[in-house]
Order: sequence, then C-alpha cells, then structure tokens
Amino acid sequence: MPDQSIPQSRPEARPPVDAAGGVPSDTPSPEGLTRRRLLGTAGATGLALGAAGGAVGYTAAPSQATPLSSIGAGEAMFHVKHQPGITQGLQARGHLVAFDLAAGAGRKEAAALLRRWSETARRLMAGEAAATDDTDVARDAGPSSLTVTFGFGNSFFTRTGLEKQRPVALDPLPDFSSDHLDKARSNGDLWVQIGADDALVAFHALRAIQKDAGKAAKVRWQMNGFNRTPGATAHPMTARNLMGQMDGTRNPKPADSDFDQRIFVPSDSAKDPAWMADGSYAVVRRIRMLLDDWEKLSVKAQEQVIGRRKSDGAALSGGTETTAMDLEKTDANGDLVVPINAHARITRPDQNGGAAMLRRPFSYHDGIDPDGTPDAGLLFVCWQADPLRGFVTVQRKLDRGDALSQYIRHESSGLFAVPGGAAQGEYVGQRLLEA
Repeated sequence: MPDQSIPQSRPEARPPVDAAGGVPSDTPSPEGLTRRRLLGTAGATGLALGAAGGAVGYTAAPSQATPLSSIGAGEAMFHVKHQPGITQGLQARGHLVAFDLAAGAGRKEAAALLRRWSETARRLMAGEAAATDDTDVARDAGPSSLTVTFGFGNSFFTRTGLEKQRPVALDPLPDFSSDHLDKARSNGDLWVQIGADDALVAFHALRAIQKDAGKAAKVRWQMNGFNRTPGATAHPMTARNLMGQMDGTRNPKPADSDFDQRIFVPSDSAKDPAWMADGSYAVVRRIRMLLDDWEKLSVKAQEQVIGRRKSDGAALSGGTETTAMDLEKTDANGDLVVPINAHARITRPDQNGGAAMLRRPFSYHDGIDPDGTPDAGLLFVCWQADPLRGFVTVQRKLDRGDALSQYIRHESSGLFAVPGGAAQGEYVGQRLLEA
C-alpha cells in the first residue's frame, strides 16, 4: 500500500486562487473580512440568499468578525474540469456512501436527484448553507476544503434503462485471493465521496446528501474515515497509515507528463462513452489491517515487508524518501536489500508494465470486535483512466506473492464511473442522463 498512495505534502498557507486566476471570496481583506463574509453582511441586497429565498451563507458575520483560520478558509471549486476530490491532497475527515435507487425510481428520478445533489454540493463547498432545511451543524465553519464527488455503479445503468451507455470498464472486478467481501457493503447504484478538513463540515455535507436522496434512493452502505489534520506536523510531509508506514511516496503527481493519460478519460476516447470525457474510474476497497499480527513484528521485519524504512520512508537500498529504489542492490551475504516480495517492489509501475493509479485513501477505525481485535484499516480509493490497466493489473501482481498480504484483508469492494466535472449551469451526470 505505501508506495502508490496520494502525496500528503501540502504547500505552505497562501491566498487561494479561483478558476479564473483571481483571488476567491475566502481571501481575507486588509480589514480582516473575507469577500464572502462582506457579501454575507449585505443581506438586504439578496446577494447571499439562496434561489429559494432560504438560507444566508454561513460566512455571513458581523463586520468585526475574526477571519477564518487557514484550514477553515480553504475552498475547492465545484464547477471544474474534473470533479473535486480526486487530485486534492488528503483530507482530515471523509465519508464514503453508496446508494441504491428506490423501487420504481428510474432515469427521471435519478436526474432530479443528481440535480439536487449537485446544487447542494456547490453551495456547501462554497461555505454556504443548504438551500432548504439546513441543520446548522457547520454554521460557524468555513468551507474547510470540502469536496463532494459523485459516481455511478454497474447496476445504475440497468436501473435507469441506460445499458447502452454503460462503460466496458465497469465490468465486475475479478476475484482476488485476499478477498473476504461482504456483498452488503459492496458496489451500489450511486456512490458519493465526501471529504473535508473539519469533521463537522464533512458530517454536515453527509447529512445534507442523505436528506436530498429523499424517496429516490436509500443508503446501501456508509464508511467513515480520517487522515492527519493539515498543519499537525512541523512541515508538510507524506502521511502515515495505521501501520505507521509513510504512505504516498510514489503516487503519480499532476506534474507528471503522463498524469492525465493515466488518471482521466480523454475526450476522444475510443473505448469510453462520450459522457465519461474528463472523468475517471474509482475502485473502492475496505481493507482491514490485522494490526495485532503486524505490531508483533519487529521494526526491521516490518521494513522488510514494505521495502522501506519506517522512520523516514526511504527505500532499504538507501537515500531519502524520494531516492529511486535500487532493486538490484545486495548486502554482504549477496541477498537483495529490498526483498523480492516487498510490497514497495511489487507495486512499482516498472514492475507492472507501467500500470499506475492515483490512490487517495482514508484510514478507518470501527471499534473493537468481541475478541478484542481492532476493526481498523484503510478505506482504499484509487483513480485511473482504466481499472483493468490500473488496479486490476497491480492487484493481480500482489496476489502472486506480496509480503504484506498476510497482514491485510479486503472486506468490501466497489467500482464506479465518475464523470467529468459539471460546467456552469450543469449538474454532475447531465450529459449521461439527458443524452
């Protein structure tokens, strides 16, 4: 797991920039007010009112209000080329939830639902209240880098009569030796990923999405996760997972020349339907870590399993975290310094025909089993333009001899088609549902 997770490094705090290149409404003015807060105080103008005449944005505040902290002021845009929640850094709190359409609900109801969900996501990501029946849970907080991401499962296309628009890439994943899958917590017609740097902001979005579902869809499963809070370390650095390993060193980066090719469906794709242009495919796996067994190992033994030093993430072949791994280096006895079955060796793209995926996980802890075993691990989410080329290729390789396999167990699984971002005036999935 560690070598292909999302980078956790974050830039130093600086004023955000909106999609047009200007300073967005969160940026504090010299007087200590954000532009959005200033608009919020001008309620008589109607600028901060919802279209339904309902809610004033949470950022409305007295003129002497203290500016939001850098964490609270962070804002992700909703109307972007690729849906939010894919390339952003790890968020402190996350919710993954799958829905099934209700009996009798079809394409019409699905379109209305996605329209409601998209408007709610847009408002909440901007730090505003939901249009109706807001719960006030996030009233005192800013956007806190909230992202809401929507996807479609294989079964969605049958339920809506859109079988001809179902991508071939959504064919069911093959079985793997580490699978112990709970079908009730796998797949689903619709999938929503929520992330934020504040737990209440994330919960507020989750509750709003659940309420918006109304009678059109019901929750199939929900999973809650977390990551390190931004700013918790002395300087930006790669995250650690619940095994204590630095997790994210070799993840593809947006600056890579082939990043878009690996992660996003091109607009001229010959094998994907047109509505998936600029979208991606998300594989979601609940991976339980057998922490009691793992923690019995010495640090040296743990490092042999992973192929990297636990202290700083550097390869066992030497150097720093970002030094290229020397796969041929041997010790005084002639043994490979990075074991042949080390997880970091097996997951390398150059060991898998170039296969790579953008991993953006959350850790989870769901309590203690009756026998005292912790129910904890990784809510694995990975993104790729082609799941057969990305996740399936790497997982098949891991199946054949990954040293980490005996310390993890895959307990649920899902595969979802995540369309490109909604343009201004559109809702997510409109190009599919109104084609």
